[in-house]
Amino acid sequence: MKQLYRDLVDLPGIAGHEKYIRAYMKKHMEPFAEKIYQDKLGSIFASLNENSNGPTVMIAGHMDEVGAMVTEITEKGYLKMIPIGSINPPIVLSQQMQVIIDDGSFVPGVVGAKPPHLLRDEITKQAASFDDFLLDIGADSRQHAHDLGVRVGQQIVFKNLYQITKDGKKIFSKAWDDRFGSGMALDILESVDKSSLPCRLIAGANVQEEVGLRGARTSSALIKPDFFIAVDCSPCADTFEESQTGGSLGKGFMIRFYDPRCILHLGVKKFIEETAKKHQIPFQYYKSLGGTDAAEVQLQADGILVCTIGMPARYIHSTTSMIHQEDAIAVKNIILAMLAELTHEKIQEIKNNG
Repeated sequence: MKQLYRDLVDLPGIAGHEKYIRAYMKKHMEPFAEKIYQDKLGSIFASLNENSNGPTVMIAGHMDEVGAMVTEITEKGYLKMIPIGSINPPIVLSQQMQVIIDDGSFVPGVVGAKPPHLLRDEITKQAASFDDFLLDIGADSRQHAHDLGVRVGQQIVFKNLYQITKDGKKIFSKAWDDRFGSGMALDILESVDKSSLPCRLIAGANVQEEVGLRGARTSSALIKPDFFIAVDCSPCADTFEESQTGGSLGKGFMIRFYDPRCILHLGVKKFIEETAKKHQIPFQYYKSLGGTDAAEVQLQADGILVCTIGMPARYIHSTTSMIHQEDAIAVKNIILAMLAELTHEKIQEIKNNG
C-alpha cells in the first residue's frame, strides 16, 4: 500500500479535530485537483473533469477516528475524559493514549488500572464507564499538567502501533476506520485516467462521521452529487464467528446491502455486482448494525443514489484494527471500474432497475 495510508493513520484526529488530516489531504490533492472544495465544517474534496457534462460522482471517506476528549484536570494532575465516537469501555483500561496539545505535539499517558494486588476480594466495575477512567500523564498536580500544555477540550487518541504481519499481507493500526477511506480517495485521484472519465469526479473526505454523519450532510449539500460512494471500514466478525454477511479478511470488498439507516437501492446493488463480476473483482455481502455517510447523503434534495464500498477490518473502534492488503486492491479496482461506466445514461438505467 502507498505511504499515504501509513501517514494518515499516524495522524491524530477525532471528530471536530481533523485539521491535521485535512492539511495532509489538501497537500496531496493540490497536484491533481482542478478545484478544491471545503465546506464550513471542514470536509475537503478535490475535483477532476470539473467542467464535464457528465454526472457528478462523489467519493468520500471520513477523516475522524474514535478517541476521547479532556473534560477535567484533577487537583492531582490526572485527566478525566469522555469518548468521542463509540468505544467499548473495557478496551481502554490500561491503554497508552496521547493528548494532542495546542502546538500539535503530544503528551503521553496511560489509563490507570488497579493491579490485582490492590483489589483482593473487592468487586470492581472499573471498566464499566469512561466516567471511571483517569488518564495518568505523569503530572504531579493540576498546575503541572497545565505547564505540560494540557487543557480542557483537547483531543486524546490511542498511541499507534503500526505493524505489518509476518506474512506481509495484513496491517495493524489505529484509525483504519476511516483513514483508509480518506487514503483511498487520494489514491483514486492519483490513479484514475482522467481522459477516460465519463463523469465529473469529486473525491475527498468528510468530518465528524463518528458523531452523527455531520460532515456528509454539509459536503453533499455543497457538491450536489448524482451518485455517491462512501468508502469506509466495516467490522469483520470472522475472528469470533462464521457468517455469510459478517465480513472476512482477504475475501474482497464488501457490498453493504443493509444497515439501519440505508437500504441499498436495488439498481445500485445490481450495478456493483455486475461490474465486479465483469472485472473479476472479489466481493462479499455485508449486513451492518451501524451506518456510514451514505445514509445522510441519500436524503439530500429529492434523494441521491448512494452506496458504501466496505473495506473489511477487524477490531474497529478499538485501540488497533487489522486490514488485508488484497482487500484494499479490490476496493480500489471496483471504484475505478464503476467510475468508468457512470454516465447519465447508466445512472438512469440504475434508477430504472430499482
